[in-house]
Amino acid sequence: MRLGCCYYPEHWPEDWWAEDARRMAALGLTRVRIGEFAWSRIEPEAGRYDWGWLDRAIDTLHGAGLGIILGTPTATPPKWLVDTMPDMLAIDADGRERRFGSRRHYCFSHLGYRAQCQRIVAALADRYGTHPGIVAWQTDNEYGCHDTVVSHSAAAAQGFRRWLAARHGDIDTLNAAWGNVFWSMEYRSFDEIDPPNLTVTEPNPAHVLDYRRFASDEVARFNRAQVDILRSRSPGRDIVHNFMGFFTQFDHHKLSRDLDVATWDSYPIGFLDQFWFSDAEKLAYARQGHPDIAAFHHDLYRGCAHGRWWVMEQQPGPVNWAAHNPAPLDGMVRLWTLEAAAHGAELVSYFRWRQAPFGQEAHHAGLLRPDSVEDSGAHEARAAAADLAALGDLGPPAKSVALIFSYEAAWLFEAQPQGRSFRYVELVFRCYSALRQLGFDVDILPADAGLDGYAMVVIPSLPLLDDELVARLAGLGVPVLLGPRSGSRTVTFQIPAGLPPGPLRTALPITIPRVESLRDGLVETGDGFAVGRWYEHVETSLTPEIALKNGRGIVYRHQTMRYLAGWPDDALLADVLGRMAAEAGLATVSLPPGVRVRRAGDIVFCFNYGRDPVDIAGIASASLIIGTYLLPAASVAAWRVAS
Repeated sequence: MRLGCCYYPEHWPEDWWAEDARRMAALGLTRVRIGEFAWSRIEPEAGRYDWGWLDRAIDTLHGAGLGIILGTPTATPPKWLVDTMPDMLAIDADGRERRFGSRRHYCFSHLGYRAQCQRIVAALADRYGTHPGIVAWQTDNEYGCHDTVVSHSAAAAQGFRRWLAARHGDIDTLNAAWGNVFWSMEYRSFDEIDPPNLTVTEPNPAHVLDYRRFASDEVARFNRAQVDILRSRSPGRDIVHNFMGFFTQFDHHKLSRDLDVATWDSYPIGFLDQFWFSDAEKLAYARQGHPDIAAFHHDLYRGCAHGRWWVMEQQPGPVNWAAHNPAPLDGMVRLWTLEAAAHGAELVSYFRWRQAPFGQEAHHAGLLRPDSVEDSGAHEARAAAADLAALGDLGPPAKSVALIFSYEAAWLFEAQPQGRSFRYVELVFRCYSALRQLGFDVDILPADAGLDGYAMVVIPSLPLLDDELVARLAGLGVPVLLGPRSGSRTVTFQIPAGLPPGPLRTALPITIPRVESLRDGLVETGDGFAVGRWYEHVETSLTPEIALKNGRGIVYRHQTMRYLAGWPDDALLADVLGRMAAEAGLATVSLPPGVRVRRAGDIVFCFNYGRDPVDIAGIASASLIIGTYLLPAASVAAWRVAS
């Protein structure tokens, strides 16, 4: 695995560049990303390019032996461009323009802006496409950051109408699909349909779901326009995009079909503070990040682009954008780096080389402080580089458990949550974390992925099921678990004929006539576990495998298929997954809190995310090649096992 960093030569005096490049190489870095926010310096005025500084920056970095990942600058259109077409700005759900003055100030559906992006990308590719220093291209930057996927602009409304006509064919079909007879919402033509915002009360959820599908397709179309140019004018270079954490506003699986590598921006401490985790978790892991945050995204994005993935931005110290931004424990930057290697990363790139003394990210740490002195992240990057050199090439990640993830499921539940605390991504994450706490290696895959060779399959929830998928799952011959709300809707957002779980009833004979969403503190209890948030009533002739104290079933099994009819707590998840593992012949591992393991080839890695040392003598099955049996906080151990 290679190491790299994100660098902004336009931020620094030119006479610093050569020394920066030399120091990067000396630190063990071999890759550097540049250019993704530099449009105003590349083209200060319409049609007037200033290539000189970028020519020299690329030559300087290349001369130091660094491979360059060149970003297309379309995430930050310059002011002169916005002024020429002010309607390119996105419109938020409240009807307000999202104006110039930060970044990502554009609407994906604006065809004029898309053409301008194609022009600047073509100009970059023509100038640098065959430069020997360019090893890869990054399209744009963090599609959708700051909630910018869904726009309600005039351009988006026009694009949506075209998309609907292509999808539904005629307006009568759309009215039937959306159930528009309800509340007299029927349309006479596609031209009458607006984006689903500014309605008196909640809009039709079928309308919302189609709008989310459309918005996602617009992102993929926007990206493909750049990819096509880069492939034709810069052959032989990888094309990548940097995705984000816990972000579901567009379908990353679909967009990644056009990429060579899926990359993501890893900020475990920022994500812990920003998302749904409990106060206890946020305190316990405040300086480490939850032990499954980074791993979850490693495994998610490895499943996006043919198994190839990178970390494009790795947190090297405190960030600037969460509500609270503590510094990582000493050792965490090294741990995060080696954990990425254990999950099969080809590259970890630290954000950023030097902390900027100006702008919105002035509090965001880099490998260097603003005065160019090495910060703690640089010391840990150097240590990680030495570890990686000693380990040599790692083998492929182990194939054990498949977990199915669906972006469309996230949109559907957001369109009609029915319960305020039903968060799809949280449910998926909790299932993933439960598997990791049992010591399993997990691949996170889309529903249409091949599943042969996996010992068990976990589907936290999949509201849209079809007969083909159900037949594939039943035919695998391995334990399969489907969670609450699976099969609960048709592709047009209607309750299926025969009631949920829809097509799944052919393989698991249950019917769900009623569901309940439960407020915090309202739970249904079982023997050593509780079900909260979401609870389903089940009609069936099957005897429940696990029941509540009131006698109602919560887990049902038929042959290899299981259904979980509620939101599980940790104890229930561990019970169900443990039963499945025993049937699959998978050995579980009793891991201390905060400790995780991961196998890559014949090497098993052990990571201590806890705040205290942990004795791993009972976990390690061979002599250690990294670390100690009394594993300190924020530390890594590794050992070899028989292949």
